Amino acid sequence: MAAFGWLTTRRRSATARSVLAGEAAAEAARKTSVADDDAALLTGTSALASEEPVFPVAGDDRAAAFFDLDNTVMQGASIFHFGRGLYKRKFFERRELTRFAWQQLWFRLAGVEDPEHMQDARDSALSIVKGHRVSELMSIGEEIYDEYMAERIWPGTRALAQAHLDAGQRVWLVTAAPVETATIIARRLGLTGALGTVAESVDGVYTGRLVGEPLHGPAKAEAVRALASAEDLDLERCAAYSDSHNDIPMLSLVGHPYAINPDAKLRKHARARDWRLRDYRTGRKAAKVGIPAAAGVGALAGGTAAAVALHRRRR
Repeated sequence: MAAFGWLTTRRRSATARSVLAGEAAAEAARKTSVADDDAALLTGTSALASEEPVFPVAGDDRAAAFFDLDNTVMQGASIFHFGRGLYKRKFFERRELTRFAWQQLWFRLAGVEDPEHMQDARDSALSIVKGHRVSELMSIGEEIYDEYMAERIWPGTRALAQAHLDAGQRVWLVTAAPVETATIIARRLGLTGALGTVAESVDGVYTGRLVGEPLHGPAKAEAVRALASAEDLDLERCAAYSDSHNDIPMLSLVGHPYAINPDAKLRKHARARDWRLRDYRTGRKAAKVGIPAAAGVGALAGGTAAAVALHRRRR
């Protein structure tokens, strides 16, 4: 997707970039919506959602559900699994994978948004795909899903999504992962579509730039708001699901927010506001709320002994 020059200037405020990223994600999501009949892929999982008989409301076509991806729908971070697949296909060297992995690991563990660090991490990811065709990455993404992602879907969250589908509602992934990756996952799960980070492309080739900024934090809320407006949804009748306090802006938009496998800050926030909570991790992992599943990528990247030790402690 090509970005207009006046929209991508570095002088635009963070809020303006969030709005741009959200609108771009909503536009991309509407163009790549998955056909309803793909929902049959989830047959047999909806029984797990029977403990919520009143919600979702069957036949309410102005209601929809929005699911964060990493550690909400999928164990770990989708971008790491995608990186594993690209590394296996020799898209980049081990040192690049290690650097990128540690940038992302630092962000997940620190739980803060340092602009300089996030800019560096973003640039690393974009440099990997720059010059490649969008169609090439989509084709590879299908293979990577089968290799690394399919077995990492949380059955409990999948059942919640199916409950909305069974009620005749649309279900969208909302993630900072590339929209192409998110769209593949949504299609494989039988969901309606995905809102994700939109990388600029010209004539089907990635330029190495983003449209706006990564779909993270406030940008997710902007994407949901833009999509709801375009699709004539009533946000008070919609639901949103996430594991991270970074998604509080998105969760606060809807009438039915859920904290799924929540981190410590989101758990506290959700309890204070009487939001519903679900935790599908094992007892030991659930107790370690502050350590994200993405931490295991340190071992993948062949990083330092500290990363390997952290990975082993979590097992």
